Amino acid sequence: MKNTTLARLLAAATLSLAATASFAQEVIIAPAAPPPPRVEVMPAPRDGYVWDHGHWRWNHGQYVWAPGHWQPVRVGYHWVPGHWAERGPHWRWIEGHWA
Repeated sequence: MKNTTLARLLAAATLSLAATASFAQEVIIAPAAPPPPRVEVMPAPRDGYVWDHGHWRWNHGQYVWAPGHWQPVRVGYHWVPGHWAERGPHWRWIEGHWA
């Protein structure tokens, strides 16, 4: 009986750690402001999805364009797009998320 309880506790702890790890984010810091956003034509609306506009991402010392894509809707939440924020002399990427 005690072994079963211990096994359940270990399984729950493992799942909890796995869920926490999936939300871990890499902090992206760039030394200069990103270029102006590119003009993108947003596709026609799709039921159950929200459009996440394209953005500049920092990759190996330079900005690279990441095109827009669809995000599945999460009922009861709204999509907050990712964006660059100035932090002193550098720029930090704030990942898009549901709020």
